Amino acid sequence: MSTGRLAVGDRAPAFTLPDADGTEVSLSDYAGKKVIVYFYPAAATPGCTKQACDFRDSLTELNGEGVDVIGISPDKPEKLARFRDAEQLNFPLLSDPDKKVLTEWGAFGEKKMYGKTVTGVIRSTFLVGTDGTIEAAQYNVRATGHVAKLRRDLSL
Repeated sequence: MSTGRLAVGDRAPAFTLPDADGTEVSLSDYAGKKVIVYFYPAAATPGCTKQACDFRDSLTELNGEGVDVIGISPDKPEKLARFRDAEQLNFPLLSDPDKKVLTEWGAFGEKKMYGKTVTGVIRSTFLVGTDGTIEAAQYNVRATGHVAKLRRDLSL
């Protein structure tokens, strides 16, 4: 089991996870399209809500650039459904309670929080290209202003 981080040019690790309604969603469903895959610690927490709403509010522009968005957290589908409905989120939220996908993408492991080293979800964002390779890999991203920064970085 790798705890290594993904880099530009790496093949995006395949996954199939349940969404908020329990429907299986696979990365391969997005083959031939660009997709932002972002990992966040917990639904309905202040930072994660801000980040999800930022993606929600930017989705039309991102879709206009041919980019889809998927959010992944360790939350169970029921919690994701409540979060999606409360915030009117318009993109899939996937459940990874055993953190297998988070770990494969380097988005789970040691991180600094309030000066202490803890093990947890590392807020991370990736752009997967049409060929299934990583076009951008950003770890330890800030929840606030993230989508605007991402769009600048990627010229979206």
